[in-house]
Amino acid sequence: MKPWSNLLWRAAGLCLAALLVVPALAAEPLSAGQRQEDLDFLYETVLVEHHPDAFANTPEAEFLEVKAEIEERLAAETDTEFLLDLMRLTALVGDSHTSVSLGGLADFRGYPFSLVRRGESWYLSAAALEDKDLLCQEVTLLAGKPVEEVIEAYGTLFASDNPVHLRRSFRQACNVADIYEYLGLVEAGKPLTVTLKGGKALSLAPVGMEEMNKLEVVRISDKIKGQPETAAADAYYFAKPLTEDAYYIQYNTCQEAEDLPMEDFAALVAKDLKAGDYSRVLLDLRNNGGGSDGVIWPLFEVLRESMDGGAKLVGLIGEATFSSALINAVEIQEMGGVLAGEPAGGSVCHFGAVQTFSLPNSKVRGQLSSKYLDLNTLLDAAAGRGVVALEPDVLVYQTLEDTLKGKDTLADWCLAAPDQKLVPAVHDNAPLTRGRFIGQLYEAAGSPDVEIGEELPFKDSFGIEWYLPAMAWAKEQGIAKGGAEGTFSASRPLTWKEAAVFLGRTAEALDLKPDPAAKRMGPVPAALGGSQDAVTRAWDLGLLPADADFTGGLTRSQGEKLAEALKALTA
Repeated sequence: MKPWSNLLWRAAGLCLAALLVVPALAAEPLSAGQRQEDLDFLYETVLVEHHPDAFANTPEAEFLEVKAEIEERLAAETDTEFLLDLMRLTALVGDSHTSVSLGGLADFRGYPFSLVRRGESWYLSAAALEDKDLLCQEVTLLAGKPVEEVIEAYGTLFASDNPVHLRRSFRQACNVADIYEYLGLVEAGKPLTVTLKGGKALSLAPVGMEEMNKLEVVRISDKIKGQPETAAADAYYFAKPLTEDAYYIQYNTCQEAEDLPMEDFAALVAKDLKAGDYSRVLLDLRNNGGGSDGVIWPLFEVLRESMDGGAKLVGLIGEATFSSALINAVEIQEMGGVLAGEPAGGSVCHFGAVQTFSLPNSKVRGQLSSKYLDLNTLLDAAAGRGVVALEPDVLVYQTLEDTLKGKDTLADWCLAAPDQKLVPAVHDNAPLTRGRFIGQLYEAAGSPDVEIGEELPFKDSFGIEWYLPAMAWAKEQGIAKGGAEGTFSASRPLTWKEAAVFLGRTAEALDLKPDPAAKRMGPVPAALGGSQDAVTRAWDLGLLPADADFTGGLTRSQGEKLAEALKALTA
């Protein structure tokens, strides 16, 4: 049993003390005038002037309506209520990277409990000593409402661009009494009812920080027996073999360690991989909340070489995978790797590149996005996804049973799963990019051997993409010629005209000629650009559907059908 102030365990959720990460800076309660200045600064200077698009998710009129409501109570509300008002206004942006810090100005009260999510259920992960027998039991209701309904209400205060990030924010603040009261979930000063599966309920009165720190608590970590080899380490990154066949890399922050630069770390990994005979490499991003997405690049180059040698790359993700780490996870898919685990807290496309701010009077701090990161336009793997939580290719939840046994459900599953279960998810209706179609044509042509030198096929090639050999082959054969500046724009959606050109050039490279008896009659549709040689060749060979709408884009499944038609002619 330990004091509540020591309850700082990852899987158990953060206690109230851990939430107050900003020191109290306002010695006296703020005046209404000071609050007005802070409110105006937050809205006009921070959100409207400096956010890339503050009204992307909420109309300006709604911001002004909420701001006017706040202004009406500036003289009467407490500093805690004012801080929550600031959070509410900021949350309208709907951007997980733009938020006001929960702490500093406020004198919060809490309820003595915390929650942890395992699978689709919530469990009591910490409680006062007298409730020790209820630890690890499933929680079904909070304040008489389903937990998911309470989480939705928390979205009023916590800026999130996907439900996974909101769940994480809720878990970290699920015991803050002032939030329940502000949202109208609990009457002021009244206890919170926590209902467990089976009907038993706890009635928890709100207590201040001083009293909270005197409480003795039991926590789920007290029940855990040992820890897995893959437990989060106090290091930016580390690597080690897990078995004779599997190599493990933990990447916890997108920053370079001063005592081990990423290039040096990547060289050590390369040495290990060459010395062993690993068929599977696990790259763990589950504890990584971001930083700079380019830091990992030397390691990606090493892993690309390992993949080319036959190893399978598996990225491990979870709700804490966020920001730059989220970008790195999508890049793993761009390499042809597989993502396994739970949905990430970060969205595929998102506002980011965070800057910090501080309000002039209260000194309340926060962070603000400075640009929009549209991965749709940067990576084939992100095509068509938008502002949604990154889903793993293979969904594997950490179980409560394994947590108590000190086991890593996901890592154990990845070590035991056969290769046929570790495959990328199929997104047939996603937009077909130029790079992916070249990859499909390359496979249809039999994936001929190709030499990739030090110089990449095109100036905008990354050098790690799964379709890189296809790009080198297509350039060598005159199928993909690129633009005047030597770029190819592989992640751009493919048009039907471009598809026809690539098909025709591939047919020419493979020396495919139409059977005069089976030659398609009639002119090439005008939407395909008329009678260019490559287009005409593809049309005459019957590689293009006669009844397609050639004015729109293509899906991945349509690209597969075109490639299958080409392959049939080579048989």
